[in-house]
Order: sequence, then structure tokens, then C-alpha cells
Amino acid sequence: MAWTRAGATFFGVIACLLVAMTLWQAFRPQVPRTGILGIETTPGDRLFISLLGSAFINLGWLGLMGPPLWFALALSLVYAAAVFRWV
Repeated sequence: MAWTRAGATFFGVIACLLVAMTLWQAFRPQVPRTGILGIETTPGDRLFISLLGSAFINLGWLGLMGPPLWFALALSLVYAAAVFRWV
């Protein structure tokens, strides 16, 4: 696999998100809360759910619409905001 700027940025953003969530939990521990899914989730759980859902949104977009993923990125950001707010 050849590293491209987009690939390096993707993995860098994921790494930064994981570090930020770790520091957030270390300095300001969060209590689990029950959202619309009916299960207790922490911010780390919600990050995982939003990343997993965003992957499916982008794969579905690629399969149905094709390569320009800007709209899929916007949908993923809206989805992540909704997950962090209501899940």
C-alpha cells in the first residue's frame, strides 16, 4: 500500500481523536448515560459508533454514487453530531 496524503490524514485524524478522547476521559471522567438506543454509553463508545457508522455511510456512497465523497463526509459529520447528542 502506498501512502498518500489523504490516507495519512485519515489515519492521523483517527489517532488524534483517540488521543483526545483518552485525555478527555483522564482529566474529566464522564459517567455513562442512557440515550435513545437504551444502552449506557461513554464518549468513547459514542466515538466508536460514529466512526463505524461513518464508514458505512462512505462505503454506501461509494457503491451508489461514486468517488466524490464530500457529501458523504458532510453526512458523516451530521451523523456523528447526532450520535454524540442523542445516543
